[in-house]
Amino acid sequence: MANNENKLKLTRAEKQQLNALMEQNRKTGKEPHTAQATIPYQRMWPDGICRITDNYYTKSIQFQDINYQLALADDQHAIFDEWCSFLNFFDSSIHFELSFMNKTADEEESRKQIDIPHANDGFDSVRDEYSGMLKNQLSRGNNGIVKKKYVTFGIEASKLSEAKPKLNHIESSICNNFKKMGVSAHSLNGKERLEVMHDMLHLGERHRFRFDWNWLVNSGLSVKDFIAPDSFTFKKNRQFQMGGTYGSMSVLNITASEISDRMLADILDLDSNQIVTMHIHSIDQNEAIKQIKHKITELDRSKIEEQKKAVRAGYDMDIIPSDLATYGKDAKALLKELQSQNERMFMITFLIMNTGKDETDLENNVFQMASLAQKHNCSLIRL
Repeated sequence: MANNENKLKLTRAEKQQLNALMEQNRKTGKEPHTAQATIPYQRMWPDGICRITDNYYTKSIQFQDINYQLALADDQHAIFDEWCSFLNFFDSSIHFELSFMNKTADEEESRKQIDIPHANDGFDSVRDEYSGMLKNQLSRGNNGIVKKKYVTFGIEASKLSEAKPKLNHIESSICNNFKKMGVSAHSLNGKERLEVMHDMLHLGERHRFRFDWNWLVNSGLSVKDFIAPDSFTFKKNRQFQMGGTYGSMSVLNITASEISDRMLADILDLDSNQIVTMHIHSIDQNEAIKQIKHKITELDRSKIEEQKKAVRAGYDMDIIPSDLATYGKDAKALLKELQSQNERMFMITFLIMNTGKDETDLENNVFQMASLAQKHNCSLIRL
């Protein structure tokens, strides 16, 4: 697992390179000057394939919940084993991310969905009583927060015709793996993906998505005109604005040796508009084994240096720092799993976007999230 903290510390040379690149973008006009240009993808097709860069294409699948936490211990183990098999499907050629979006539901639309029309068959009073009970539960629920879950996967390809069959094969395999776990899932077409992006860019706003592919022909508009917020504002160091919504992005610094399966559930149970994304990339098996062996060699070298210091100081050479002993043991266990148990090593970046209707509301939501991360022996780093 990647140490996110190391990624955040730039050397002087890296900072100079980054500043030079930003200055070059300003001179060449590549720096975005509109809300539409800030949205980083090139083209969306009606079948759901999206071209992010010149040689990178993606598709998305929406999936539903299953009763994992309420299941018996044996059932939880079975679900977890299937989930491990699901993750092991992704080789180093496939980048994927898990996205979890909590968004305030449209109350009017929610009420319409639970209205039961009369049938004039003598049971209308029962229908009214049942729909009234549902509306009462809706009004007392979690402020109408709707939770949606997606997996987005992408591959590198030189052109669309090369990417399409590969993406369709991966999509079919992912849906089959979800089916084995008893999870309902379906692939998103282009319009559905645009609606997801629209919802992400309008968190906390009562702004409905309206779009049809036929509208592009004579209007001169692009699909980004239908999903972009009124504006993006990046005035403050650790805050930004999307339209009327205040936002903040944080990375989860994973310092715990083990993470409870409750952590993600606790994060998504917070009563606020937020987006959690886990960007995951599988490391090639041979490269992963090579990295772990190199790390073990470094740990052994450090152990020898500590033993030399102990001998010179007159201490017992078997007394070494506990961190070295723990890391060495963990690294050797990981190497064994990679070599003999068909395990994979993943690099993961865990991002959390908090939002609020104003700066105070945003800071309160970030504070709650930071407290929750600390509860699970991790820390939240504002970007």
